Amino acid sequence: MPKLIVSIDGVVIKELQLTKDRTALGRRPYNDIVIDNLAISGEHAVLHMHPSGVEVEDLDSTNGTFVNGKAVQRQWLHGGDVIELGKYKIRFLDENEAEDYAKTMVFKPGMVPPALPARTARPPSTSSAATHAPSPVAGHSGYHAPTGPDLSNACIRVLSGAAVGREVPLTKVVTTIGKPGFAVASITRRQHGYVLAHVEGPDTPMHNGAHIGTDPVPLHHGDLLELAGTEMQFVQH
Repeated sequence: MPKLIVSIDGVVIKELQLTKDRTALGRRPYNDIVIDNLAISGEHAVLHMHPSGVEVEDLDSTNGTFVNGKAVQRQWLHGGDVIELGKYKIRFLDENEAEDYAKTMVFKPGMVPPALPARTARPPSTSSAATHAPSPVAGHSGYHAPTGPDLSNACIRVLSGAAVGREVPLTKVVTTIGKPGFAVASITRRQHGYVLAHVEGPDTPMHNGAHIGTDPVPLHHGDLLELAGTEMQFVQH
């Protein structure tokens, strides 16, 4: 299946397979891919999957939909194309590239995957797009860790709420925490440690009692975090 790699400010936050004929993107919670940002329209764009390929359509959004830096209304996608919605970048991988990506690609943490060679243009399709109900977005991305210091013994310990006492191991390069469509943050493993970054939602995460800004914040053992009313602690053994 084709795949989407979603990133913001250079940090990969999600990877999703395209499994539906119609995949909606926008700020409203009923979209398949929810992007809670004021620069994104409630119903911003849609991806149509046809037997002959995938095309993106802008839904008369306020700020437009861009492919490889060019504003588009409706356009076929080629492997490696980058869809831009506000600050979000969504890299499209076709079926073959998605398979190669899963098997062989290793990325430097916190970086957007490199561009892939474009394929030849696909012919238009007459197939119609069927509407499907939205599905939840996965919270963890499964990239291989780079070589470097052993950072595997780190986790997030939940200090409040229904999941108090639970520990979430930070085994991925990027781990997202929070509630998709409401408040989401990412914890990214870099060469010399971990950083916390705001992904989506009206309120930024709190780090040791203060809201973080737009730049990633380094994490140290014992740091206290708060997101969507849930208190957590960063633990590194």
